[in-house]
Amino acid sequence: MARPRTFDEDDVLLAARDQFWSTGYATTSIDDVMAATGLGKGSIYGAFGDKHQLFLRVYSVHCAGLVASVRRALEGPDAGAYERLGQHVHAVARGSAGADRRGCLLANGNAELSGRDPAVAQIALRTFDELEELLAGCIVQSQRHGDIEAGADARQLAALLLAVLRGAEALGKAGRNEASLTSVADAAMAMLPRGLERRV
Repeated sequence: MARPRTFDEDDVLLAARDQFWSTGYATTSIDDVMAATGLGKGSIYGAFGDKHQLFLRVYSVHCAGLVASVRRALEGPDAGAYERLGQHVHAVARGSAGADRRGCLLANGNAELSGRDPAVAQIALRTFDELEELLAGCIVQSQRHGDIEAGADARQLAALLLAVLRGAEALGKAGRNEASLTSVADAAMAMLPRGLERRV
């Protein structure tokens, strides 16, 4: 009979995530994961599989959490949609200037692995699609309220914002400061075509 687990799975996944986030997939060994989580090799393999399976689990959970966080930031009534959109764009820009310069785990994993790992590529693409959908939904709400031009293509604007935010994260990892990235966020919001009544 198998012994019951004596560890919290969520805590282990967080510790493993931070290890992969800090050192990347290729240079993270199972010994590194063992040291980060406090688990033995048998416990890791028994609960999560090999290093690749563990990374896919970590990456998937992280990306789902990212989407959920953005959803919480953007959801609400039409009347405040434009303000929520602006707050989100600026929050991502400010957060991208973090001192540790680890960058975004979604972007890091995608850049390192998606070219040779279809499973990582699939998770990354799905996450980008979901983020774009959330941005588009908030833009549509802003259009209904008259804050963004009604005839504008909401999906196209969402794709533009997503590209800007992904770029801001890359710039932050390279060392751009908060003031520089805030300026990028300001420019991104200024590119959105305002509704007629909001132009005055």
